[in-house]
Amino acid sequence: MLDSIPKVGEEYAEYYGQYIRLANDVPLLDSLVRSMEDCHSFFESIPMDKQEFRYEEDKWTPKEILLHLIDTERVFANRALWFARSEKPELPGFDQDVFVSNSEANSRTMEDLLDEYMNVRKSTLHLFRSFSASKLLCTGIASGNQLSVRAAGYIIAGHDQHHLGIIAERYL
Repeated sequence: MLDSIPKVGEEYAEYYGQYIRLANDVPLLDSLVRSMEDCHSFFESIPMDKQEFRYEEDKWTPKEILLHLIDTERVFANRALWFARSEKPELPGFDQDVFVSNSEANSRTMEDLLDEYMNVRKSTLHLFRSFSASKLLCTGIASGNQLSVRAAGYIIAGHDQHHLGIIAERYL
């Protein structure tokens, strides 16, 4: 049961299904490792002249997207930690556009961003390896919706895949 994809309504809001479906129905830790490897090799291959490219004026650059992935992973890993170790936690949402506009991602090198990404993912993997089967099923409220620890992990992995697809389609 714990190696299967979480169930909508029981462990996450429908909105997050778009990310969870991209985890390809593999065990959670495998999904996190696979998305880490895919993400690292994908961003590493983006040519320098495309790293700060915007396909429309108000769209994020690949560097901003990578830092968005890092920030989002931190938020969802934090949610997982709170849900596994607290009683009836309710956490606020976050405004991804505000985070990106304040990130200064384009002032950093892709190498530096990738190094941060890998360190955050390794930390996330350690965190999720520490959760027992019962802790993976703990839930809390985030952004006004129920979310399980397990679903938070699958969202992290699928969110990466979602953005890799957008970059491949619209940026390269």
